[in-house]
Amino acid sequence: MQCLLGSIVILATVFTFCEATISSACLRCICNVESGCRPIGCRYDVYSYSCGYFQIKENYWEDCGKPGTSFKACANDYTCASNCVRAYMKRYIGGSGCPANCESYARIHNGGPRGCRHPSTLRYWEKVHQQGCNVNS
Repeated sequence: MQCLLGSIVILATVFTFCEATISSACLRCICNVESGCRPIGCRYDVYSYSCGYFQIKENYWEDCGKPGTSFKACANDYTCASNCVRAYMKRYIGGSGCPANCESYARIHNGGPRGCRHPSTLRYWEKVHQQGCNVNS
């Protein structure tokens, strides 16, 4: 029993250290790039609408768990939208093959679940970096 208890404690400790979340600073930089961090409504962009503070698409909102009363309402509410981005990152960072840092989060936000591996998202990261964020933000 003592050996089993020790294994459970070690496993819980490892899990605690592995669960990373996007920082408020990194969220703010992404928000500034997407909308000037304002609820700008919806714009047609790459085959579908992108809405709100983070220019979230409906399938992104679905992947983050459909928080709030509707896709557009959530996207235009900073708290709901930032919680959606946090949930999306939590869902996808582990399977992306990329480190849990601001660069990876920004590139996933821009390019989807494995966006951190696509060279096409490097320009987006540069925009986020220009907002004052670095890899460790």
